Order: sequence, then C-alpha cells, then structure tokens
Amino acid sequence: MNKIMWRKSTRSGQGADCVEVALLPDRVMVRDSKDPHGPMLAVPPSEWRAFLTGIADEQPTP
Repeated sequence: MNKIMWRKSTRSGQGADCVEVALLPDRVMVRDSKDPHGPMLAVPPSEWRAFLTGIADEQPTP
C-alpha cells in the first residue's frame, strides 16, 4: 500500500488551521489538518477542478 502524500496550500501561512489535500489517480482526498486521523472527503478529480474553478472566479483581481 502506498502512503498518501498530503499537502497544504502555500497560502496557508504558518497556522495550523488548514485544509490538506492528497491527489490520487481516481480521487482527491481532503481533510482538516487539525484532525489528520479524522474524517476525510473523497471527490472525483472533475469535481475538485470545478471547485477550484469556482473559488478562483470569486477571487478579486489585483
């Protein structure tokens, strides 16, 4: 079994209140960094891309 490689956003700063993601071939895993052994979400890559597109559309332009 391969170990899942979790990562935090580079924009998360030094705080511990972060969402972590792990990219797998067939799904994207999402968890709360404060509770790494707690519940996780698994979403299809297409849904993750739609989510990222949606939040990028909400970002103000400089």
